[in-house]
Order: sequence, then structure tokens, then C-alpha cells
Amino acid sequence: MTRNDVRLIRTRLVVLSAVLITLWSYAAYLSSQDAVDLLRVRTLADTLGQPIDRLILSLQTERRIAAETIAGAGRTTPELVDARHGTDRAAAEIRAFTKGRDLRLLSAGTVRDRAGELVRRLDGLGTIRSQVDTGRLDQAGAINGYDEVIDVAFRVYGPEWGAYESGLAADTRAVIALARAREVLAQEDTLVSAALTGAQFGVDERRQLSTLVSIQRYTRAEAAAGLPAADQDQHQRVATGPEFAALLALEDRLLVEAGAANAEAGLTVQAWRTAADAALGALQTLVTATARSSVERATPGAAVLIVRTGAVVGLGLIVVLVLLLSWAGTVRRLTDELTRPAANPPVPAQDSSAATPDAPTPAGNAGPGLFLELTRRNQVLLRDQLSLLDGMQRRERSTEETGELFQLDHLTTRVRRNVEKLISLAGATPARRWRRPVPLLDVARGAAAEVPDYHRVLIAPHWPWSLAGPAVTDVIHLLAELIENALTFSGADTTVRVSGEQRPQGCAVLVVDDGPGLDAVTLAEANHLLGNPPPDGPPAGAAGWYAAAVLAGRCGAHVSLRPSQRGGTAAIVLLPARLVTVTETDPTPASAPPDTSYPPPGTGTDLPDLSGDGALPTRVRHTGPTGPEPRRTSLDTVELPVAKTARRHQ
Repeated sequence: MTRNDVRLIRTRLVVLSAVLITLWSYAAYLSSQDAVDLLRVRTLADTLGQPIDRLILSLQTERRIAAETIAGAGRTTPELVDARHGTDRAAAEIRAFTKGRDLRLLSAGTVRDRAGELVRRLDGLGTIRSQVDTGRLDQAGAINGYDEVIDVAFRVYGPEWGAYESGLAADTRAVIALARAREVLAQEDTLVSAALTGAQFGVDERRQLSTLVSIQRYTRAEAAAGLPAADQDQHQRVATGPEFAALLALEDRLLVEAGAANAEAGLTVQAWRTAADAALGALQTLVTATARSSVERATPGAAVLIVRTGAVVGLGLIVVLVLLLSWAGTVRRLTDELTRPAANPPVPAQDSSAATPDAPTPAGNAGPGLFLELTRRNQVLLRDQLSLLDGMQRRERSTEETGELFQLDHLTTRVRRNVEKLISLAGATPARRWRRPVPLLDVARGAAAEVPDYHRVLIAPHWPWSLAGPAVTDVIHLLAELIENALTFSGADTTVRVSGEQRPQGCAVLVVDDGPGLDAVTLAEANHLLGNPPPDGPPAGAAGWYAAAVLAGRCGAHVSLRPSQRGGTAAIVLLPARLVTVTETDPTPASAPPDTSYPPPGTGTDLPDLSGDGALPTRVRHTGPTGPEPRRTSLDTVELPVAKTARRHQ
């Protein structure tokens, strides 16, 4: 099987996976829609529906008493004060709803907006009350003000209160319609009570009463027609029962005898109150019972709906994941079979030695997650290396081959870094090591050569120090970890600066980036981890810092972080005096070869070749100023590892 065959199979499986996920998503959406609607309706009924009902009842009572107070030209009564307290308690529940954030109501944003509008209207209720108390508002104005607030309260109900095309939706609409019919009856009660209190039952009042009675009877009949059969029978019993009998008789007396001079003679406010309260109470009881029976009827269906939704969403998701994982495994096996014969190119002897059976088995002081991450990185790097080699073998030598060989050199260097870091974290010692001191400038350049975006690293040119040979490998990898972390968490158009400073305790290497920086809590946690690496492996998301802490502990260095002056983060590596020696002049820019019997490295696999023989691209430094103040590096000269071919095109 060729690479094209594997690529074709992978493409087909990706398309099939996309189709499978789309079909499951559509089925899950259809199955969960009714469940979401049901959950929303139940939540709205508990958190907002019942408070709205209590608020409407309280406003209706307060409206009637306020109208009676104005009609009687009396002062504010204790009864009116109690009614206002009841309204305020109900309003507090609505305000609590608008401030809360119930995740079950994510699809009911419009309801929350309408509830917010109701709260704003309730905030203006104090003005109406003040004008009623001071006599600056007439009866019609007061009633109209309360009517507007009640109408806004009813508008909170909307299509979000009923599941799409379900019996619960129809029941909910019928209950709301019945509640609106009760509101019309409450308006009629307010009109008659105020008229009887003020003894001003004139032509206008009779005309309004006639309109309200007609609307009330019609809306109540329409609402009852939408109820289930059992609730319709209950409504019929209430409408023809004693609760409404007295009210109907009084309505007929006021309307039929409208032309008689004594139509309201003998009709007292108390008599009207008795009849109206009985009818209003019976109608409210009917509204409550109808809502309760609707919920009870929907409960068995809700259980079936939830089970069905769980089966489609849960089991369907499991099946989809199993299929996707099996397909991914198939593609991975095919890819491994294809690349296995070519997966053994010659590698630098140092890296091969690091993986011999004599090397210690990774265990103990590093978690398996870190080893897995390093192994995956190696796989990616080797894949890129093999792709480059394959392309070079399929064509003749060209001017581009030099640049590709440079990339191959850099990839090999990064693979070697991961292998050596893995050995170090396992508690063993990598085979590549030095006995004699190495210029610290070469160590810094070697670290920069082991990171992906090395062209963004600026290294100070003057380093009047040398590093003890046994610590070279660990310090290179330690600085590489910090440089790569700085590159990762800073913009692609910024640079990372590496310099050194003389300290009383030894020498400090500074790695400074121009990223967003760390907050105080994260900075403190990072410094604690760098100073106290846990023995059971890195915490989640902190593998780089953990590796730096372990490498620093191996060579005796100390790493700390602090904010930089330009807003980023500065990592400070303090090398103790026993590891560094001060030289009188800047060292010659050449790498000291490893002083060991280990086989010599290939191109780019040792510290960067700074001499440059013209055969391959090399990493070079540019000539800079004479130098900084003694025993302190400066970034006046930019250090960039670049290819010769790249420089020729600049």
C-alpha cells in the first residue's frame, strides 16, 4: 500500500465521519428539543410563573382598593397599605429571577427580557402610589396605571412557555387565557366597587361595565374551549354554580335596569364585594387546578421523553465514538505499516547510544504523561525528517537542497534534545557530556538551536564566563525549555532575549520575552513548582516548568520567574560559582567538542558549528560593538541562527 492509498483512505474516512457526526447531531437535536422545552417550561413555572400569578393577584387587589380610596375621597387606609406590602413581596420574587442565572433557561432569553421590562414598570409603581396618596391622580388615571403594569405582567408569558407542538403547550395557553379572563373580571370589580363607594354610578360607568361584562364572558368562554374535557366540565360547574350566581344577578341588575332611577338602589359595596370575591376566588381556583392537572398529565410523557432522549443522545454518541476511534486506529496502523521500513535512517551515534538497552528505564521521578508527550514530539519530528528525505531522494540536487539539509539538521537537533531530556528526567545521565569547561556563550547558542523558532532568539554577544563540562548538557536543555516556553507564550512578531549577569553567588542567565506576562497567582505557583518539583511527576499543564525544575536540580542551578520591565516574563537561571569561571576576554566563537569517547556528532547534532566551512548552512553570529560593561552581557548585537542561503537572499 502506497502513501497515496493511505491518504485516500484517510480522506474517505474523514468524510464518512463528518456525515456520521452530522446525522447523529440532527437526530440528537430532534430528540432533545422536546426535552429541552419541557425542562424550560417546568423551570419557568417554578421560578417565574407562580411569582407572576401572585403579583397579578396583588396588583388587582391594590388597584381596586386604590380606586375605592379615590372615589371615597378618603385617606390611605390600612387595607391599602397591606395590599401594597403584598405587591412588593411578589415583586421581590420577580426581581430575584431577573438577577439569577439558571442554566436551564439558556433558551429563554426573551422571557428574561420581558421580566426585566416588568421590573422597570414595578419600579415606577411608587410614583402612582404617591400621587394617589396626595390626591394628584384621579380615579381613571390610577386605574389606567395599574392596568398597564398588569398588562406587562401578562406579556411575560410567551411562546417559550409551551413546548413545540405538544399537549403541554396547548394546556399552558388555555391556562393563561383563563387567567386573562379573570383579569377582565377584576377590572369589572374595580369599576363597580369604586362607583358604589363614590355613589357615582353614571352613564359612563354603565357603558364601561357593559363592555367589560361582554368581554369577560366571551374571553372566559374562549379560554374554557381550549381546556381538556375534564377541565371544561369543571369550568361549566363553576360558571353555573353558586359562586357565579350572585355575580350574574348583580350584573344583570345593573345592566338590564340601566334606565331605571333606582337600578343601584339597595346595592351596597359589601353586597357586591361578597359576590365578586366569590366569583374571583372560584375562577382563581379553577386556574390553579387546571395548571396542576396539566402538569400531572404531562409527567408520564415526560419520563418517556427523557428515556428516549437519553437513548438517542447517549447511546448514539457512544456508537459514534466507537466507530471514530476504530477508524482512527485503522488509519494509524496503515500509516505505521507504511513508514516502518523507512523509519530506521542513520541517526547520530549519540542519540542511538541514548536509546540502547543499557540506558536506564524511565520511571520514578517523572509521570507517564510527560514521557508520552515527549514520545509524540519525537514522532512528529521524525515524520517531518522522513518527508524531507523522501523529497530529496525523488529529485536531483538543486539549490533548495542546502536549505532542506539545514532543516533536517535542526529537526535532528530537536529530536536529540527530547531523547536526552527523557533520559535526564528518568534519573540517568545522557552519553553526550564534557569534562573540560565550555564557553557559556556556546551553551546559550546550543540551547537556542534546540527550539523551533530559533530565528526569534536574540543572544548577547559577550559572555565572559565558562561552564563546567559535566553541567553543559543539563544547562543546554534547561535554557532550551525556558526559551521555548518564552517563544510559545509571546507573539510571533516578538523576540526572546538571552543575556548573562555576574552575581555574587555565581552567574545569572536571563531569558526575557515580550508576551502578556503572568498574573501574581500564576507567577507564585510557577516559582513554587520551579523550586519544589513534585516527586510524582508534573501537574497538569506545567510539564515545561517541571522539566526545567528537574534539570536545574540535576546541575545545581536555581530557576525563578519575575515580571520583565517590558511587560513580559523574565526567567532567571542562577548558576552557582562552582559551575562557572570568569574569563578575561570574550571566548572565541567556536564550540568545544565533547571531551568523551562517544562517537563524534554529525552535522548540527553537537553544539552549533560557529566556524562555517561553506559545505552546509551553519548558524553564525554577526559582529557587534566592542562589548558591555565588565561581566555583564548586552543585547546590542543580535544573535540569530540562520542559514547561509537565507542570508544570501536578504
